[in-house]
Amino acid sequence: MATIHPGSRLRPHVKAHKCTSLAREQYLAGHHSFTCATPNEVLGMVRAGVGDDLLLANEVLDTARLSALAAAQNSACITVAVDSDATIDAAAAAGLQNVVVDVNVGLPRCGCAPTDAGRLADRARTRGMNVRGVMGYEGHLMMVADRDDKRRQVREAMSTLAKAAHDVGGDIISAGGTGTYDLFEGTSVNEVQAGSYALMDTQYATLGLPFEQAMWVVGTVISENDQWKVLDVGLKALGMDHGNPSISDGSVWFCSDEHLTFSGTGSSIGDRVRVIPAHIDPTMAMHAVAHVVENDAVVDTWPIDLRGW
Repeated sequence: MATIHPGSRLRPHVKAHKCTSLAREQYLAGHHSFTCATPNEVLGMVRAGVGDDLLLANEVLDTARLSALAAAQNSACITVAVDSDATIDAAAAAGLQNVVVDVNVGLPRCGCAPTDAGRLADRARTRGMNVRGVMGYEGHLMMVADRDDKRRQVREAMSTLAKAAHDVGGDIISAGGTGTYDLFEGTSVNEVQAGSYALMDTQYATLGLPFEQAMWVVGTVISENDQWKVLDVGLKALGMDHGNPSISDGSVWFCSDEHLTFSGTGSSIGDRVRVIPAHIDPTMAMHAVAHVVENDAVVDTWPIDLRGW
C-alpha cells in the first residue's frame, strides 16, 4: 500500500486495528497522517505520539469529547468532520480549529448534500475555523465485484465530491477504503482512507486484493465427535456482521456465544486452530491484546489500546 500511496497519499484508518503499535509501523512506512473513527482513537494516538495529522472522520456532538480533542490540539493537528450546522456549532463551541466537510457521495450514512457543502464551509469559517477541504466515503462500492463497474461508480462518486470540493475550498479531498484503494486515477482525490488492508478478513479476501491475511483469532478444540468439532471461539470473539468466519481446510457450521462448530482440518481436542474473521474491524475491538507471531513463535504483544468510546 505504501508503494501505491506513499506518504500523505494514504491516511490509514486506525478503526480497522485500534492499535497504536500497528499504527507506529504504518508511521515508519511513511504515513504520518491518520484517520480515526472515535474521539478515543484520536486521543489514544496523541498519547502514543503517533501521527502528526489526525482526522476524526465522524460527526460528534458531545461537548466533553469535543473539548478533550480541542485540548489536545497543541500535540497534533486535529481535524473533525462536519456535515450540518449543529456539528459545526458544536466543534466551534469546543474550540476546535480545523474541520473538513463530510459529503454524501452515495452511502446512506453521514455526509451533507453535495449542494450544501459550500454553505457549510462558509458557516464554519464565520465561526473562526479553518476548513481544510472535503471527505466522502463511497462505502457502498467497496464490495462491487465487477472491476469495470466499480471503477465507473467510483468515478461518478468522486465527481460529486470534486464538485463539492470546488465549492468548499481547502487542500484535502479525502475518500476511499481498502476495496477501492487503486481506483482513483483520473480523479481529484489526494488522500485515501484505507484501513483493513493492514490485517484483512474473509470478506475483502473475496476481491482478490494484493494484501495478505495477517490476523487470526486462535481457538482451542474443546470437544469433538465423528462428525464435528468445537472451538472455544464464538460470537463474543468475532465480528459477525459479514457472515461466518473461516478455517483453512475446514468448514465452519455455525457460531454460538462461546463456541464455533466446524468439521475438517484433522485437528483433535487440545489443538490450536486459527480462525479467520469475516470482518476485521469489530473483531479487533473485541480483544485486549494482539500477539505478534513469527514462525509460530510469539515475538511481541501489542495492546489494542484504542478500544472503546
